[in-house]
Amino acid sequence: MKRTKRNGNEMFKVYKKEIEVAGKKISLETGKVARQADGAIIASCGETVILATVVGAKKVNPDMDYFPLSVNYQEKYYAGGKIPGGYFKREARPTESETLISRLIDRPIRPLFPDEFKNEVQLLPTVISYDKENQPDVLAIIASSAALAISGMPFMGPVGASRVGFVDGKYILNPSKAELENSSLDLVVAGTKDAVLMVESEANGLTEEEMLNAVKFGHEGFVPVIEMIEELAKECRKPEWTVDKKDLSEVKKKLEATFTDDLKKAFATKDKQDRSNQISEITDKAKKLYEEDENYTDLDVNSQLKSLEKSIVRTDILKNKNRIDGRGLSDVRAISCEVGILPRTHGSALFTRGETQAIVVATLGTSDDEQRLESLDGQHRERFMLHYNFPPFSVGETGRIGTGRREIGHGKLAWRAINSSLPSKEAFPYTFRIVSEITESNGSSSMATVCGTSLALMDAGVPIKEPVAGIAMGLIKEGDDFSVLSDILGDEDHLGDMDFKVAGTKDGITSLQMDIKITGITFEIMEQALKQAKDGRVHILGEMNKALGESRADVGKHTPKMEQVTVDKKDIAAVIGKGGATIREIVEKSGAKVDVNDEGVVTVAAPDEESRNIALQMIKDITAKAELNKIYSGKVMKIMEFGAFVNFLGKQDGLVHISELADKRVAKVTDVVKEGDEVKVKVIGFDRGKVKLSMKQAAE
Repeated sequence: MKRTKRNGNEMFKVYKKEIEVAGKKISLETGKVARQADGAIIASCGETVILATVVGAKKVNPDMDYFPLSVNYQEKYYAGGKIPGGYFKREARPTESETLISRLIDRPIRPLFPDEFKNEVQLLPTVISYDKENQPDVLAIIASSAALAISGMPFMGPVGASRVGFVDGKYILNPSKAELENSSLDLVVAGTKDAVLMVESEANGLTEEEMLNAVKFGHEGFVPVIEMIEELAKECRKPEWTVDKKDLSEVKKKLEATFTDDLKKAFATKDKQDRSNQISEITDKAKKLYEEDENYTDLDVNSQLKSLEKSIVRTDILKNKNRIDGRGLSDVRAISCEVGILPRTHGSALFTRGETQAIVVATLGTSDDEQRLESLDGQHRERFMLHYNFPPFSVGETGRIGTGRREIGHGKLAWRAINSSLPSKEAFPYTFRIVSEITESNGSSSMATVCGTSLALMDAGVPIKEPVAGIAMGLIKEGDDFSVLSDILGDEDHLGDMDFKVAGTKDGITSLQMDIKITGITFEIMEQALKQAKDGRVHILGEMNKALGESRADVGKHTPKMEQVTVDKKDIAAVIGKGGATIREIVEKSGAKVDVNDEGVVTVAAPDEESRNIALQMIKDITAKAELNKIYSGKVMKIMEFGAFVNFLGKQDGLVHISELADKRVAKVTDVVKEGDEVKVKVIGFDRGKVKLSMKQAAE
């Protein structure tokens, strides 16, 4: 590490730290750019550069009952030397990738602010240079953490992050994009020096042990980065903010004495709606106790009531092993699975687990249906899309309809869980779109989406490698005492210390997402959670198999019939025809969609088998090669003095010389044939790509 105070310019007082991680230099610099922000960091790795700024409101809104932290990660197109597409030619609303990375940054940072801190905080990590090798997401987490660490805000960090790959049985720290292409794991882990706070991953069927070791490897890899941030903060951290903490001990005592029994009774109610109604009534009564007391607000009362609820539920689980709905710690709620529930869709499933339910629909399309995406890496096409919808009626509420960060994040988690099980494009040329409609929710609707997606794809006849299921795990921890919960309810998620989602097949993990709300989780707890999750996952797969254990043998009757054939590259022009005339003729006569790529792969998509077969036969005729000594049926297309041209194989013509028209001397070609005659011809030779035919030898 080194420090540079001045940079040849007396205007700036620059602080800089550098460290080498996995053979790559990471540097953090502050003091030159964005000096009016509370914290500003320029972080670089290779030629990828992030500017991360953070600003906090100096006054708190007294009506604020949550921590208003906003993280808006942005990728500027100039960073990669690009001009945005579209009409306006400027960066517009966040892309799905930017939204997901914003969540990635938010998740390990949010738990490290004290509960009483309610000032609005805006964190803006921006990619201002990108080298297409060093990915900006992990660097953005590091830069954001450093900006907070020097800001003076009550941030209990810093946080570090790293990416882990797995190639040929070896872990790779912060792999390049090229290295990730051959990796069976793409895992991002973030946390403090002492604990892991966040994991996001996609895997190709790794074991629980391999995943746990990957998390350990990643954690060890970012500890030096945290130490670098700490060194930087020692030199240039701004004065610490003071955070007022109101004494609510009297409120807490009064609420405990008045409502403990009522809350215990409410949390013994298994039905979610009944339980919610009882808690709402208790909340109203609690507020009325203090409506004449100007010393305490409704927010003060509500915060202490929530604290009491948390204490009651957590104590019952830890001491008595009693969960809200009466299950054991490792029990999974009752499951019901149905497939083929919608008559006109290509594939459908209804997955119900307790009070969580999803209708999941699979639609199969052609390459024209692929999603076209633009990013700093350029334009690419996505063959698999998964869209998750969470309407307010699923939790018995009214509310906004639309796609927010939550919907995008949950959809991507399910996408990662399923992606590695899909067949290759060569083996199954369809495009896939999955839509998950959450119709009821009480815990882990994203994992219900994973299960429903697996069933809907199999119902659609997609030959997935293996069925995939998912389960959400929870944690209650006080001191050294802890309980790991399988298949958590919504309340157990809100009142617990961990949200740990695991998806995979019966043999291995395909996706792992973890968010920790405390700093004391150990790898021993993670190991138990992974083991317990596998038992739950296998149980869920068993229930799914009762509805459908493997993919249907063929796609449904309403699904486009698709097939791929490969033609010689020399025949591509013949299939397309002059100005696209031939391929248009195939489409018009067959009713199928036909696509030809530069490698000679012809994809035919038709509404039914008859249409598909007509198109395939026409392509076969166009590309078929004449065989020597073989007899064909043909049609006389043109008469010349020296012979007749006969169309005998698709679009292919050949010449019957006048001497090969009949077994006697022929004075005029028209004495034997005329245009439009159907004739038999034999291939007798080839001359510089032209085919020589004989009617005489065909007759013999």
